[in-house]
Amino acid sequence: MAHPLHLTITVEVLDSEAELTPVEATVWQNARAATDHSYAPYSHFHVGAALLLDDGSIFRGTNQENAAYPSGLCAERTALFGLAASQPTRRIVAMAVAARPAAGPFGPAMPCGACRQVMTEYENRQEQPIPLLLPGPNGSIYRFRSLADLLPFQFNADDLPARS
Repeated sequence: MAHPLHLTITVEVLDSEAELTPVEATVWQNARAATDHSYAPYSHFHVGAALLLDDGSIFRGTNQENAAYPSGLCAERTALFGLAASQPTRRIVAMAVAARPAAGPFGPAMPCGACRQVMTEYENRQEQPIPLLLPGPNGSIYRFRSLADLLPFQFNADDLPARS
């Protein structure tokens, strides 16, 4: 017999940047600043991601487009992959993503499915939640306590066959 499954994900909705803690404000502003370095000549949609690391430093990523569309990469993944390649022992304390059109104000943006999968992989890898800030409508900010809240049915190492 089928049984319903109910999921509860708590997301805080902040009305403005004024409600961010000083640490959150730092990672948030870095994500917004990162959009200035995105390479988006086709979509004209500039995305930046910022990772606050355990040593207090910030690591940024931006979307990188390509004329062969599938060859581009989102800001979230450039940040995470770049960090893992250059500073593999660093732990991520918080993450923020910001987005804006080339000629417009910052606005809402949600990570794509591939980014959500990669984000949860890195959270699982460090075995501790990574809080996330995402832009919502009308200047609001979504505060997630964990990246896993974006992908409650994630594919992870437990789904792979056991290795001998």
